[in-house]
Amino acid sequence: MAEIRRSQDRGYADHGWLKSYHSFSFAGYHDPQHVHFGPLRVINEDRVVPGAGFGTHGHRDMEIISYVLEGELAHKDSTGTSSTIRPGDVQRMSAGSGVQHSEFNGSQRQPVHFLQIWILPNVVGIPAGYEEKRFGEAEKRGRLCLIASPGGVQGSVHIHQDARVYAGLFDGPEQGQLQVARGRLIYVHVARGRIVANGEVLEAGDALKLTGEPELRLGSGEAAEVIVFDLPADTDQP
Repeated sequence: MAEIRRSQDRGYADHGWLKSYHSFSFAGYHDPQHVHFGPLRVINEDRVVPGAGFGTHGHRDMEIISYVLEGELAHKDSTGTSSTIRPGDVQRMSAGSGVQHSEFNGSQRQPVHFLQIWILPNVVGIPAGYEEKRFGEAEKRGRLCLIASPGGVQGSVHIHQDARVYAGLFDGPEQGQLQVARGRLIYVHVARGRIVANGEVLEAGDALKLTGEPELRLGSGEAAEVIVFDLPADTDQP
């Protein structure tokens, strides 16, 4: 079964310094039909004006991934980590037993455009942790590059859930495929551009949910950047 969620159907919040689209229920936006998909809990597409950001705040028991599309994102947390990530970088923070952090636009001149992704973990109460890795354009061009997985295989960042996250760049004749194991869910988020996924035309901000499908097929991209989630059907959270 395939279900499309169009960009304009997402939640939206304009705080002046922050403009945010919510693929799932978040903060003041609640849609009982879109609370989570398997353990995928949040995809927020955020744009933050220069010099502004999210002040210090706390999280527990959540895998939080930041994926920058444009600009730079400055991170600080209570584990002592301080870092700035840019397009191509993937940041993973495991909130575990508790972490305080802040995320700010690292530039005083240019907005930052990024995806904030939350995945429910399959273990709770662990020590908070941080990891970041870079995935260049060549690694994502015309293919699905694994960027997050349990155990951090193939050079990906490690997440505490039986989920795999891929990123890919597709133009023209470039094609991508992903074989889907029985009982798994697939969620495709188009970060920018245009692409055809399993015969469906998707634009920036659109999503495709696949349930019970044996394969994901991507092609006919137009400056497309996609994030693909291979997820267990059960959230598997203690």
